Order: sequence, then C-alpha cells, then structure tokens
Amino acid sequence: MTINHDDVLSSLHTLRDFIRWGASQMNEAGLHFGHGTDNALDEAAALVLHALRLSLDLHTEYLQSSLTFLEKQAVLRLLERRLVERKPAAYLTQRAWFMGLPFYIDERVLIPRSPLAELIERQFAPWLPDSREMEHILDLGTGSGCLGIACAYAFPDAQVDLADVSADALDVARRNVAEHGLEDQVEVIQSDLFSALKGRRYDLIISNPPYVALEELDALPAEYHHEPRLGLAAGVAGLDVVLEILQQAADFLKRDGLLVVEVGNAQYALCEALPDVPFTWLEFERGGQGVFLLNAAQVRRL
Repeated sequence: MTINHDDVLSSLHTLRDFIRWGASQMNEAGLHFGHGTDNALDEAAALVLHALRLSLDLHTEYLQSSLTFLEKQAVLRLLERRLVERKPAAYLTQRAWFMGLPFYIDERVLIPRSPLAELIERQFAPWLPDSREMEHILDLGTGSGCLGIACAYAFPDAQVDLADVSADALDVARRNVAEHGLEDQVEVIQSDLFSALKGRRYDLIISNPPYVALEELDALPAEYHHEPRLGLAAGVAGLDVVLEILQQAADFLKRDGLLVVEVGNAQYALCEALPDVPFTWLEFERGGQGVFLLNAAQVRRL
C-alpha cells in the first residue's frame, strides 16, 4: 500500500478526520480485527488517540480539535504501520486491556482477548460458592500474566502463581506484576506446564494454553502471525497441550479445586477425543466459547 503523505497531511485536520480516514484505509486494505477491537473504526480511534497521548475515553467534543503538523505526522506514521505491516494495534501501542486493566504487551506474548475475563469478574460464580476460601491460584501458561493478575484483583487474599515455559514471556509477566504493584501477592515461575510446581496445590488452576491446530494456524490472517507461535500451535488437532494438562492436573489441585481451561475451536476435537469426560462448557454474556470447567474429583477420574 502506497500512501501520499503530502496529500493526507494537507487534507486531514481534525481527530475525526484521521479516525475516519484510518478506518477507511483499513477496510480497503482488508485488515483483520480480533486483538482488542472488532472493527476498523475502533481500531483507528485507538491508534490515533495513542499517537496523541490521549485517553481512550476522550469526550467526543474533542474530536473536532485540529492537529498540529507534528501531531499529524505522528498519527500518520502509526496508522501507516498498521496498514503496511498488518501488525495488531496492541503491538504498535504496547498496551492492551483485560478485565478493564492495562497491560504492557509486545511480540513475546499473545495479545489478551480471552472471554475468561468475564468469569474472573464474577469470581467464578456459581462454580465457586465462597470466594473467601480461595487461597492459591495458578495461571498456567501465563504469557503476559493477564489472567493471573486479574485473578489477584478478584481475590486479593489469594496467592497467585504465574507459570510459563517461555523466559521471554515471563519477562513481560514480571513487568506487568510490577506495574500493578502485586509483587507480594503474585509469584512468577518458569515451568514447562507443572514441572517446576512439585508440592504445590491450588484451589483454582486457570489456563489459556496453545490450542490451534496446525492446519488452522497456517490459515490464520496475517495479524496472528506476529504472535509467538509457541503460544498458539498445539499439534495436528490442537490438543497436545490440553491433554497434558488434563493428565497432570489432579496432582496439583486441592480436594475441592477447580480446573478452568480455554481451548477455543479445539473444543470439538477434545470432546471427540475424550467422549466420557463430563466437561462443563461455560457460556459468556459478552461472547466467546470453548472454555471448560472440571472439579478436582472429575479430574482425578480421568
């Protein structure tokens, strides 16, 4: 895509102008949305406001504000990167939101977008009858740390472990733990699934592991190929990691513990592979699917 900078800078003047132009260009370029926004207009607004160091909840009356020449250049550079590189906006801004909380994000981790936020907000009701009894939580395959950090907010008296095999991902998680001031509540652990967690028992194990089948991965839009393959690919059927979790989790759950795992489109392959497992598939008011819940007794019977 070729952009005539002089033409754009001379013909666009206000915040509204650049948001409208950016959205039109994104639609024309056939960009994919699914990493925090679901449409070109919201994506363009997020990038324009970020370039100008303005809040996402800026009052609409400011949309008619005129930009200086330097501001126009900064906005155009960011929009052009989104159009040309097809890189998700969260990687360009290095900021994503999950459960209303801000997180630092770069290409060492997946961009937060899990429907599990809705479940954490509800403190896992009705599956968890008394949130005061939550003492130990594990976010397995934590990536940026968003699930575990959100759990730390939802259960302020619980200790939370963030575990991941990727040292790069854990660097991002540690930064987010520090930015949220949770160092005393949240521990970051390098672990290949449960390998470094011997002797630990949890009231809740939550995980958004890799679950994309190889054929599906190759067919994903260009935006997804900026994300770490380690966080997406899970073998031919997308089940390699979740099957390991199911085989090992019983040794790390407390007697009344819960296992909650997001497997996305691999839900159907998982049900076919394990037809006798009584998965509870959760529903979400704000959209999303492919999240199952098992209690400790059910996990022990696997």
